[in-house]
Amino acid sequence: MSEAFESVGLDLLQALLAEATRAGASAADAVMITGTSLSVQRRLGRIEHMERSEARDLGLRVFIGARSAIVSATSIDPAGFSALAARAVDMARVVPEDPFGGLVEAVTPIDPGSLDLDDGEQPDEASLAARAAAAEDSAMSVPGVTNSEGASADFSRSEFCLATSRGFSGRYTRSRHSISATALAGTGVAMQRDYDHSSATHLVDLDDAEGIGRSAGERAVARLNPSRPRTARVDVVYHPRVASSLLGHLVSAINGASIARGTSFLREQLGQAVFPRGVFVHDDPMRLRGLRSRPFDGEGNPSSPRAIVEDGMLTSWLLDNRSARQLGLVSTGHATRGASSPPAPGATNLYFAPGVVTAAGLMADIKIGLYVTELIGMGINTLTGDYSRGAAGFMIRSGALAEPVAEVTIAGTLSEMFRSLSAADDLRFHRGIDSPTIRVNGMTMAGA
Repeated sequence: MSEAFESVGLDLLQALLAEATRAGASAADAVMITGTSLSVQRRLGRIEHMERSEARDLGLRVFIGARSAIVSATSIDPAGFSALAARAVDMARVVPEDPFGGLVEAVTPIDPGSLDLDDGEQPDEASLAARAAAAEDSAMSVPGVTNSEGASADFSRSEFCLATSRGFSGRYTRSRHSISATALAGTGVAMQRDYDHSSATHLVDLDDAEGIGRSAGERAVARLNPSRPRTARVDVVYHPRVASSLLGHLVSAINGASIARGTSFLREQLGQAVFPRGVFVHDDPMRLRGLRSRPFDGEGNPSSPRAIVEDGMLTSWLLDNRSARQLGLVSTGHATRGASSPPAPGATNLYFAPGVVTAAGLMADIKIGLYVTELIGMGINTLTGDYSRGAAGFMIRSGALAEPVAEVTIAGTLSEMFRSLSAADDLRFHRGIDSPTIRVNGMTMAGA
């Protein structure tokens, strides 16, 4: 993005804030989110879908003392700013007061260029179609693959601009490239499907399309003829692509809004051992080329890396300004923001730190266990920590992967699962929320 474009975007927000002040707002902030995207989907050798889109969203939040309101628009026309601001102020005057709302003091944002989030590439339809073709053809070439659910290649570029009446002004752009493939193996009711996927901010960091397709095909073939094991209490090993879901449950439990409401099973656990010693969970918005990196959060707070779990101990909630004020704390810089909704806490580049053993070593002493490659459903109660999800994968027998299994349910409580968790050394950063292979001891596997 050019400096001229940068100036136009932030100048528009400043003009909108000026109109909010003229309309009677005591404080205000404004966001503008713009983006372009191009997607190509291919199935069985033919382009099934091609889509190009452009979007531009504008959001204005105004305060009248302790009252606030948000309005949004998709037409960014300065001629309409006065009416937009007046509508927001009129709405704010009639809503209840919120003693925890308000803006933060302005800080100078970090130079977004230091995060290297935009590679400047602009792939066309032909290059995306070729990438999708390479992935699907590679999947179909795997012996045992009988059909395809297709492959897709996608590109997008987005810009986030934020300005506040307290003097903050900042912006950053992000590019994103992705490739995915889904393959089917077997025939009739015995068919099995699986997939692989890769995303990166820079095209040069994207996984090879042929490798993605081959992996999808091999995974589908490996799942053929699954059995349904007997119900038992077993140790469960999560493949990295599903292990990251455990981080999602942790994030929900330490979200500042949930803590303030008292609706989290971890609400009394800050500063206590939640995981075994040696387990670390990091959130790093400053990772170079990270899929969720950003120089500032949705309220203009500076971004900084943070160890959320340190040597097993829970050290921090994820806080925006409102939840921080409710808890008598300060924001951790985790506000996320859209054009039509208020800020809310959310993670950035979140990950379990890798352990010291290989994935094979992590399961070497398991006589009978379950290796999970797919999870189904969301049977999670964040108030109690109860956990129950459908699963598929492979049995572990004498420390090695054995026959494929399906139609099982794994259950436990997140508190107990976290306390028995251990990590392998195979962490890769390619999803935004990432995990190495994870082992959880003593779960209930409900099957036949």
